[in-house]
Amino acid sequence: MKSSRSRLTIAMVAALSLVPLAACSSSGSGGSSDGKTEITLLTDNADTTVKPAAAVIAAFEKANPTITVKTQTRPGGSDGDNLVKTKLSTGDMADVFWYNSGSLLQALSPEKTLVDLTNDPALKDTDPSFLPAVTQKGKVYGAPWGTAMGGGILYNKDVYSKLGLSVPKTWAEFESNSDKIKAAGITPVLGTLKDTFTSQLYVLGDFHNVAASNPKWAEEYTANKVKYATDPIAVKGFEKAAEPKAKGWLNSSAGSLTFAQGIKQLAQGKAAQYPMLTFPVSSLSPADAAKIGFFGIPGDDASTNGATIWEPGGQYIPKSSKNIEAAKKFVAFVASVPGTDAFSSALPPAGPYLVKGSKLPANAPPVAADMQAYIDAKTSTPALEFVSPVKGPSLEQIMVAVMTGQTPPQEGAAQYDADVTKQAKQLGLPGW
Repeated sequence: MKSSRSRLTIAMVAALSLVPLAACSSSGSGGSSDGKTEITLLTDNADTTVKPAAAVIAAFEKANPTITVKTQTRPGGSDGDNLVKTKLSTGDMADVFWYNSGSLLQALSPEKTLVDLTNDPALKDTDPSFLPAVTQKGKVYGAPWGTAMGGGILYNKDVYSKLGLSVPKTWAEFESNSDKIKAAGITPVLGTLKDTFTSQLYVLGDFHNVAASNPKWAEEYTANKVKYATDPIAVKGFEKAAEPKAKGWLNSSAGSLTFAQGIKQLAQGKAAQYPMLTFPVSSLSPADAAKIGFFGIPGDDASTNGATIWEPGGQYIPKSSKNIEAAKKFVAFVASVPGTDAFSSALPPAGPYLVKGSKLPANAPPVAADMQAYIDAKTSTPALEFVSPVKGPSLEQIMVAVMTGQTPPQEGAAQYDADVTKQAKQLGLPGW
């Protein structure tokens, strides 16, 4: 999953309701007629980004009356990726842009296109745990925006309570829960394959279990020393994806159901469990969000139970900006407690902010506290994309076929290994 966040995340937020922001002047703007410095901010165009961005800008301008911020928006997914790359290559990028942290950063050639923020005061409030996600060749290029996210299973708390179920610590317990849910006449596991990008959670969200088995797995994977199809732990993500269809847990509408429809059905109790990131819970009403909890995809050993975590997105300043100092002030504000407070005022956070001193507000949905518990217990692991640049582009299509029973899990894993090989060669990684 490559967001704000990952490519998967950007695609998912784009599937939610969108509200337009008027595109404004280009990054070349500097001063205005009233003597203020004007900078531009480029974000994706999803409601879950647009609303908090507007709130943060308003708070920033109040605290910095000599600087105004004009917003531009872009599409999500691969179209947005391409637009970001084009703007950087042509020198037409906004003064600040919010984009993915992790593996997609490498594709932007940050050493050529982005301002180096290593040890810059703009990062003074950034939690150090975030920095590896925006570091390339020893240099730091970004600060966080938004929250970290959990990748695992969203579940309906009312259904669990009604059936007397406990959060599973092992996959065997998850299987037992799913059988009991099915016996009660409720869909145990949701699939929303109309939006194919939602198919990837079983594999990507299972990475905590892979890393718990082999802490050097990401390093060996990047060096082409381990594979999904031949690693008995890593292949389990593909096997877990196939099981709901095989055991009759998967909703019959999985092929036609959209991501936006799925999260609503989960809140309504029409289904009990949904492999997904935590962030879409913020799109629900407070009453519905309160019905949903989160747990990491269980492995085989309860003693190593934990969750896979997606880092927040990065905010970056292009070298082409004519307003770098003003841009740094904005970046610093977003990654500060006043900035996160403004963000939360517009969108209840579905995860923690990686900003020193920032705390979850009282209106944060339960999934945020569930995720924070994994972090506090030190039983969370960054998603593979934050510790390796390797991710094949065809995982979502492969996983749709695995989830629907068209492709056996072992075969799907082998297909993904071949897909990854192509991408790693394009990156010029050694050992491939």
